[in-house]
Amino acid sequence: MIKLYGVPQSRAFRPLWMLHELGLEFENVPTHFATGETRSAEFLKLNPNGHIPVLVDGETVIWESLAINLYLARKYGSGRLWPASVEDEGRTFQWTLWAQTELEGPLLGVLMNRRVLPAEQRDEAVAVASEAKLAGIFGVLEGALRGRAHLLGEAFSAADLNVASVMTWALLARLDLARWPQAADWLRRCTGRPAAAKARP
Repeated sequence: MIKLYGVPQSRAFRPLWMLHELGLEFENVPTHFATGETRSAEFLKLNPNGHIPVLVDGETVIWESLAINLYLARKYGSGRLWPASVEDEGRTFQWTLWAQTELEGPLLGVLMNRRVLPAEQRDEAVAVASEAKLAGIFGVLEGALRGRAHLLGEAFSAADLNVASVMTWALLARLDLARWPQAADWLRRCTGRPAAAKARP
């Protein structure tokens, strides 16, 4: 039995979505970052970084949410979510790393300072700077989706799931995506998939 440690109100949402998308049987072991559970000796044996999510698949232990998704799609999603060509495998890695290195940080800057932190701890300057940076980043996504339904072509893939699962923070931050209609429509279609709904908290 596959086990995923984490809670949907965290980055564990990303592999939960993937697991549902693939139709796999799994156990979600509720493990919250705010309760000290991720610092227990038992959990640190799984992930010495002390973070969720963590996937346990038999003898295989994987951490980092987007790496978990690449593993799951590669192992269980061949012919569906995992691309058939080496070229599209490369693009899947490309978009996954882009989501992590370019997209996630500025989204977190807006989300934390507009929605999550207590009012007295928020820094509007950080939110404004992050939102300004996101304009160019969203423009990259908009350009990539022009003339195609999904990042690798017409079919939904692991590349879409990984980027869209990070982009959900834009929705939580209540960012207006009207300037990027292709990206906004793509995100609506991705997050409207039944598997995404099952993964939501």
